[in-house]
Order: sequence, then structure tokens, then C-alpha cells
Amino acid sequence: MRKLFVLFSLIFSSFNAMGADMSHGADNFYESDQVTVEKVTFKNQYQMEVVGNLFIPRDFDRAEKHPAIVVGHPMGAVKEQSANLYATKMAERGFVTLSLDLSFWGESEGQPRNAVSPDIYAEDFSAAVDFLGTRAFVDRERIGALGICGSGSFVISAAKIDPRMKAIATVSMYDMGAANRHALNESQTLEQRKQIIAEAAEQRYVEFTGGETQYTSGTVHELDENTHPIQREFYDFYRTSRGEYTPESSSPQLTTHPTLTSNVKFMNFYPFEDIETISPRPMLFIAGENAHSIEFSEDAYRLAAEPKELVIIPDAGHVDLYDRVDLIPFDKLEAFFQSHLKL
Repeated sequence: MRKLFVLFSLIFSSFNAMGADMSHGADNFYESDQVTVEKVTFKNQYQMEVVGNLFIPRDFDRAEKHPAIVVGHPMGAVKEQSANLYATKMAERGFVTLSLDLSFWGESEGQPRNAVSPDIYAEDFSAAVDFLGTRAFVDRERIGALGICGSGSFVISAAKIDPRMKAIATVSMYDMGAANRHALNESQTLEQRKQIIAEAAEQRYVEFTGGETQYTSGTVHELDENTHPIQREFYDFYRTSRGEYTPESSSPQLTTHPTLTSNVKFMNFYPFEDIETISPRPMLFIAGENAHSIEFSEDAYRLAAEPKELVIIPDAGHVDLYDRVDLIPFDKLEAFFQSHLKL
């Protein structure tokens, strides 16, 4: 695993009073006096209410039509974790931006909570385009999309069948299908995969007959000497003041944890199949040099057709690009969307 040892050093440096590593300008809850924020709601195609935050530059002329960007949060997170930060920073640079809670998460509708449905997640991105494209101040021919972590794979899935997304960028992307089928570096065997599927199927009987809902994976809630470096990396964001956020519709113990019975739906999720059909719309893949997830951005870049670009951020890990503003290449994102959305 690439330079995984560097993750250990992140855990023990630049801690604030809550034990969070705030190095490299970590600023997940960043707010800007250059931007106005409005909570919005809209329906996806399944008539589920999606909740988002609409960010608009303060020097904005509503009589003109402007380019816009949809921003999706990491898998298991909510819009207040990473997505709002990216949306705010890109709004400062002149774009209308919309961060959204994917269905079943955050403030958006969907029961049971924390359910996995890749098809509906992708639909939420298209519904966000529906919303933006019907605003009088948005040019519907200049709408882009940005997905962080798991949302990178969801936005690719959406863009394959929604050509209204004119430029697509991903940051620290996880292919949630491959990650569940094979695990990182293809470390999971077929027999292990079958066991996971069988356990989820048996749990359906329990829940169908009124038993307790079970949850899986997600971020650990405590650290010990045996905690894996990758889990430590996620813990420092999701379980400390650096990025911890629990919506009223959830509880701290369920944050990042999908339901066991639905998580196996990722086994049938293949976002990179036919990725070349997105061309000639441009794609930008951004990953940290030391990210445990870099394989997914590299795979997507290899399979995508031109125009495409892979940008590797030196000395950055996976979660670093959630909120460490000194590492996140906002200038690159601005240039990409400016060029292809004609800001």
C-alpha cells in the first residue's frame, strides 16, 4: 500500500484540544462572507425530497445566466462534511454551487436511514441538475459536477446517462463497487465476498420479521493499538472536531455506517463500465500521492476517453483532500471548470 506509513505521522502532529489533526489548513466548516447560502429542497425522479445548500457569490448579477456546479459528499457523510467546503470555495471563485445530501443520508428523504442505493444516489445528481437548470440565473448548458470520495463514482454513474453534466471532476474517488467486491488492492477473495453476501441475505429474514437493523463498515468509534492506519485516518475526520457532524435525522453511532442488508448492492455497482461514453465531455481526476484510494482514480483515468486529466497531489492522503485547504487544488478545479463551463 503506497506510503501508508505517512498516515501514522498525521495522527500525532498538529492536534487541537479535541485531538484532531488540523495541519495543512484543515477547515471543514469554512464559511465565507463573499458567499450567500440558502437551504433548498427538490424532488428526484422517485419523488424523494433531496435537501441541498445553494451557494451564490455576493457580487452576483441575477439578471445574467451563470455556470453552476453540483457537489457531492463522501460516502456515508453529509453535505456539511467536505461538500459544503468545496461548494463555498468554488462559489468564491464565481460559480453557482449546490451541495446536496444524497438520499437516505443527512436531511434528504429515504427510509431506512443509511440505506445503500447507487442508482438513487446517481439520480440525486441528475435531480440537482434539474433544479439548477430551472433557475433563471443558471445557464443550463454550463452545469458541471464534482464528486468527493464515493460521490466520485456516483457522479460518473450519473454522467454516463446525463449529458447535461458538461464537465465532471472527482477528488479522492472511491469506486464503491470495486471497493466492496475486491477491497483495496484486490485483497478480498471471492469466498470472502460470498460470505459477506450470504450474511446480508440472512439478515434480511431478521429485519423482515421485525428484528433489529444491523449496520456495517464505516468509521470506528474508538482507537486502540491495533487500529488500522486507514481507520485512524477516517477517525481523525469523522470522530473529532475536525469534521464530526451529526444531522438531527441520525445519531453519532450511525454516522458513516450503511445498513448491512443494503450495502451488498454495491457488489452490482460498476461505475467505470462505459466511462468512455462520457467523452467528449472532459473529466478531471484528483487524488493524493499517498492516498490508499489512488487505485480508483488511476483506473478511471485509464478507462476514460479524452479529454481527461489525472492530477496527483504530492504528500496528500485520501482524507487530506476532504478539508485540508492548503493541499486541495482549488486553483486547478477553478481552471478546469472555467475552461469547460466558460465562466
